[in-house]
Amino acid sequence: MQLTSLLAATILSLTATTIATPITQRDYSTLSLSAQLALADTSADRIALLPDHASFLFNFDVNRGKGGKGGDLTLANRKTFPALVGTQSAMAVGFLGPCGFNTPHVHLRGTELQVVTQGTIHTEMIVENGVFTTAGDAKSGRRLIQNDVGANQMTVFYQGSVHTQFNTGCEAATFVASFNSEDPGTGQVAEELFALSDDVVSAAFGQAVDGAQVDDFKGKIPASIAKGVERSEEHTSELQSPVLS
Repeated sequence: MQLTSLLAATILSLTATTIATPITQRDYSTLSLSAQLALADTSADRIALLPDHASFLFNFDVNRGKGGKGGDLTLANRKTFPALVGTQSAMAVGFLGPCGFNTPHVHLRGTELQVVTQGTIHTEMIVENGVFTTAGDAKSGRRLIQNDVGANQMTVFYQGSVHTQFNTGCEAATFVASFNSEDPGTGQVAEELFALSDDVVSAAFGQAVDGAQVDDFKGKIPASIAKGVERSEEHTSELQSPVLS
């Protein structure tokens, strides 16, 4: 009985100590700032972990010049901009040079709303299986949603959809994209496909690609912001293959 009473008293003491100690006084020094913010007991405690005014300011020019050959894309998510923790939001700004090509990709955990702020950007999206050019008619082929999005116009890319953007002009184009996730995630479709085993890639393409060609394809996949080629005048709605120039 005495041991049980002592144990109960010890548990109550530890519980009381934990409750009485605000997160700002606990030792979470080994954790990243975003992890500390995620563990904060209240929103007030979260703000207390960001004492500097600069913690609430993000510069999208920080990575300019570090992207692919066709431009740059900078993402503010919970890691790069910890003040976003708890907001369920993220944002990206893309700078596409002439013929800049944001290669086909998906966002695993967020829907993207994209607003073009400069230039014109050709966008394409494939949503999911079962969506055909003619509703209910598989023979009509997968529906490809395409738009030429001008300045101050917006389009949507649904979570998990395969989509891409291409700057059709000879001048730089810029877009701003918001996400309903602090960590939307990105997967480049071509890179992920060819990261599978050679046998799987060959089987996926049927007779179009044999095992000997897989490594050759892997070495030619462009960076996420590639330099594309101009669309031909005869096929203004078509995007030709990217080149690594």
